[in-house]
Amino acid sequence: MSSHPISGCPGKDAPLATTSFQAPVESHEVTPSLLLPKLSEEARSLWSGRAAGRGRLGAARPRSSRTGALRPPGSSPVRPCASAVPRNARCTRCAPVQRRPLWPGTFAVCRCAAAPLRPPPALRSRSSGGGRKRGAAPLRSSRRGMRERSRPRGRREAGGGAGGADASPRRERRGEPAAGCGHGPAMEEGAADLRQRKKQNCTESDKMAPEERNKENSKLGRSPKYMLIQRFAKLFFGCLAAVTSGMMYAVYLSTYHERKFWFSSRQELEREITFQGDSAIYYSFYKELLKAPSFERGVYELTHNNKTISLKTINAVQQMTLYPELIASVLYQASGSEEVIEPVYFYIGIVFGLQGIYVTALFVTSWVMSGTWLAGMLTVAWFIINRTDTTRIDYSIPSRENWALPYFACQVAALTGYLKKNLNCSAEKFCYLLVNASTYTFMMMWEYSHYLLFVQAVSLFLLDSFALAQTEKVHEVYRIYLFSVIVGYLLQFENSALLVSPLLSLVVALMLFKSLQMFIPHKENGHLLKFIEVKLGLNTTKNFTMNWLLCQESLQAPSQDFFLRLTQSSLLPFYILVLIICLFSATQVIFRRICGEPLKETVKLEDGRIGERPEIVYHVIHTILLGCLAMCLEGMKYLWTPYVCVLAAFGVCSPELWMTLFKWLRLKAVHPILLALILSMAVPTIIGFSLWKEFFPRIMTELTELQEFYDPDTVELMTWIKRQAPVAAVFAGSPQLMGVIKLCTGWMVSSLPLYNDDDLLKRNENIYQIYSKRSAEDIYKILTSYKANFLVIEDSICNEVGPVRGCRVKDLLDIANGHVVCEEGDNYAYSKYGRFCHEIKMNYSPYVNYFTRVYWNRSYFVYRINTVISFQS
Repeated sequence: MSSHPISGCPGKDAPLATTSFQAPVESHEVTPSLLLPKLSEEARSLWSGRAAGRGRLGAARPRSSRTGALRPPGSSPVRPCASAVPRNARCTRCAPVQRRPLWPGTFAVCRCAAAPLRPPPALRSRSSGGGRKRGAAPLRSSRRGMRERSRPRGRREAGGGAGGADASPRRERRGEPAAGCGHGPAMEEGAADLRQRKKQNCTESDKMAPEERNKENSKLGRSPKYMLIQRFAKLFFGCLAAVTSGMMYAVYLSTYHERKFWFSSRQELEREITFQGDSAIYYSFYKELLKAPSFERGVYELTHNNKTISLKTINAVQQMTLYPELIASVLYQASGSEEVIEPVYFYIGIVFGLQGIYVTALFVTSWVMSGTWLAGMLTVAWFIINRTDTTRIDYSIPSRENWALPYFACQVAALTGYLKKNLNCSAEKFCYLLVNASTYTFMMMWEYSHYLLFVQAVSLFLLDSFALAQTEKVHEVYRIYLFSVIVGYLLQFENSALLVSPLLSLVVALMLFKSLQMFIPHKENGHLLKFIEVKLGLNTTKNFTMNWLLCQESLQAPSQDFFLRLTQSSLLPFYILVLIICLFSATQVIFRRICGEPLKETVKLEDGRIGERPEIVYHVIHTILLGCLAMCLEGMKYLWTPYVCVLAAFGVCSPELWMTLFKWLRLKAVHPILLALILSMAVPTIIGFSLWKEFFPRIMTELTELQEFYDPDTVELMTWIKRQAPVAAVFAGSPQLMGVIKLCTGWMVSSLPLYNDDDLLKRNENIYQIYSKRSAEDIYKILTSYKANFLVIEDSICNEVGPVRGCRVKDLLDIANGHVVCEEGDNYAYSKYGRFCHEIKMNYSPYVNYFTRVYWNRSYFVYRINTVISFQS
């Protein structure tokens, strides 16, 4: 086999070997002393003739490595060309004469198989610049001078002008393949490399963004100053509308809360009664922090709390996620608000302010997706109109999700911007930092936050699996998840539930997840797994706790009224339309990726490819996953419906979505771009006017209508406890009532309305036995085991008449205790004892031997548990 005279390359009869040339590290100047010893006689004479005709060799200038040419030292490696030949020689593959030298007097490299399939925007050929590349402005003048100096001499040596062998190099300079050059092996190998999207260099994008904008502005006859003013005005008015929407929503919630509860006209005890269930527990710890002599002492009492639940010392900060109360108490004392505003107003004011941030974040998310703040206005309108299905702020102000979901909305808004293509470096860094801060804060505010982040991580995983987003960005978000779990684990006093969360298992690995489950106790999640099994029909149980959870309204399937309300506000129809279009467009993109077609770096309006935008595909997947959960659990609608508002508002206000639809329909009668722009303005305007006409009078009626929370029996009970009960007394009763007693009186209780601890769930089930068919002696033993001194029986539970017979508390207790007759074909015997809550009211033995009635009204009966049993006939 013969070899080529240059560097031992194969001759014409054999394939050319892959070679590359690297300039000296000290200098890029090429001299004959470096190259002539390696050349054959023919090449040496060719060199001498060219050098003599041209004169002094110029300084070598490195070319971009993206063009398949020689690269300077220190640059990123690329696939070398398939052949290296002397100048004016013919390539053994594609045969054209290489007329374009890389550096003056050096080799010419054939680029038939070295050009990448999809160069980045900064390196693509300009249509009007011949062979010039974007991002190569520093070399432009020198290259033009070299071409002007060498062009006449090259024409004489080639023996012709533009025809013949000279046509192929010109096509190469225009970015076209050379004649006779097919898709060689290197071309096929390049396709595999390009399946992985590469992250754009921030420096290049920052440098090229103004240049591209200036070029577009010059074509449209606009000056850069005019465009700068236009962009600033758009940003200013958009931010003003977003902030105004959030502030108006916060004021609306405050006004509605005042009208509903007549809050300012009530005494402190009556105000506190409005907090029910777990909300009462959260606010009670806020009061304890304010009463503590110092903040450090208050935190210590919460982390070593033995004054809330009898016979149990708990870390309340970990058990109940009390970071919101810690922050609120610090702000209240640090701001000097003790003499300005009452603690309860300061507390609910912070929550209402966070809800304003929540709405602002949803506004910004829709604005970033669609490019117009009209979509944000429509999102806010749909959110407020469907308020009963988007938030629980009306009747559960201190609940954890009201503190946490605003931060999650900020995280989603920042993540939406972070996933966008062609984002400049400063905006990308800002979005990344905001995602970090909001994710960490969200993890601290809610004990179930890692489950919601798990759903988000699944969405990002699917986005990355289909190569619809930059892998580096997805992995950065994964790192945020990982560090958020670690920070949450440390700040929540080594909460082991976070270490075995599905979020961590997805980010770290399945095997690590299994090993953590084996070696780390995680009883906190046991009841949730059992509940999921029963909910999905994989298991059946007669356990009171599981059946009671299944009967809760928030854990049942949504009713038809929910879908009817969303349809009446036109939200659900437009969401389904937008979801179908985006889903089909994303499916088309996935099939293109499978077939090897690369994604476009910039998607233009006329392309009609809404599915190539990663932030849109993320929201589609995210809403589908949350929607599946909402179809199973009605409580999940508060997580799903807000992002339904975002996606629907984006769709109707986005020209790209309408253009995608028109491209499928192949419209020819009307210009599709013009029609898409018109519909993106007309449709949301029509929707806005219709919503204003139909729902604005209803909202104003809610604000003008005075209501009142009237519960005199509960007020009388709390007043009696504060006046008559001993300070060291322990009360037993339903968990919901115990939360109110703890808040209003500060007395110790035997159970709490919390469902994230197995011990508390077992306590609740045992205390609920006061409404079952058990003997007085059994109930007495249960209550004394928890050191209870007083028993409170609620007449509403004892005589409950519920819409679903099997979901009443006494029915669930009868099923768990086997006191039901003929239930689903199984026969159970009657209990020989009557229902305890009924029998104790009769005041006969043996009930009066164990319990003594000390107070009663229309709703409550209070009995003292006798320490010494007196046997009466």
